[in-house]
Amino acid sequence: MDNRATPRQVVIAGAAVIAEAVAGLVATVLLLVGVDSAFLPAGSVVGEAGMFLLSAAALGFVGWGLVTGRRWARTPAIVIQLLLLPVVYSLIGPSHQLVLGILTGVVVAGTFLLLISEPARLWSMDVHQDR
Repeated sequence: MDNRATPRQVVIAGAAVIAEAVAGLVATVLLLVGVDSAFLPAGSVVGEAGMFLLSAAALGFVGWGLVTGRRWARTPAIVIQLLLLPVVYSLIGPSHQLVLGILTGVVVAGTFLLLISEPARLWSMDVHQDR
């Protein structure tokens, strides 16, 4: 394997981040579809959907960066995974959505671990190891 190639861990993590972006897009669509039945004013729901859309776009951009081997994308992806931990807690705890919370936790923790692995760390610093 070429030392300059993007490690498999980073590409897999990038695909997971893109999957998170797709989940954000789905949440955006679901919010907009249910805007008529919401207890909040329509403007609030549309604003929340807009935030989900912006977040999904940012996630997609970072995921694309990882998949295509852009070193700058690793740090934002790590931060995003850390920011998603309260979402996992909220799904498991207060929301009582155990299965969805556990699945989300597995994706978030797995992606985080892939991004902090030794090959990913060395790749992000452009350090070449001779084996």
